[in-house]
Amino acid sequence: MNEEQYVTIAEIVNTQGHKGYVRAIIHTDFPERFKKLKEVSVLIDGKRFLYNISHTYRHKQFIVIKFEEIGDMNDAEKLKGAHVQIPKDELMKLPKDTYYIFEIIGLNVNTLDGRDLGEIVDVIKTGANDVYLVKSKDKKQITVPALKSVVKKVDIENKQMVVDLPEGLLE
Repeated sequence: MNEEQYVTIAEIVNTQGHKGYVRAIIHTDFPERFKKLKEVSVLIDGKRFLYNISHTYRHKQFIVIKFEEIGDMNDAEKLKGAHVQIPKDELMKLPKDTYYIFEIIGLNVNTLDGRDLGEIVDVIKTGANDVYLVKSKDKKQITVPALKSVVKKVDIENKQMVVDLPEGLLE
């Protein structure tokens, strides 16, 4: 599998204890998946390794993972900064008209009348609704609320989004 066929579900930020556990920031809306996972891909410094999971548990906003292949804190220390990944074909199915962030980032955004606004470079979670950060070719940035009243069409295959922006958003 090539790099584009994997999705990061956590990022290892530290060790946890002295028995080889690692602490990771969760990058999935489905943290319950960690209870079922037996094997994951770990990407570190551009190299991919397959690790077997022997135990996981939640700790505050983190997931703590014990890999069978990691015996102690010294081995765990080497995984700092690594990305815990799964193949895209293991992603949870989403409801209709709902997308993963990695599918949204990189979409080209146009208005209903065909004006090119630029490319989505980030998705900001605000609590009420997500906001798409769009950067134009001349490096100007605008934010587009991720609302059905604004986003009229999403075409993942052709990497396009069509929006109907509220009055005053572009001025």
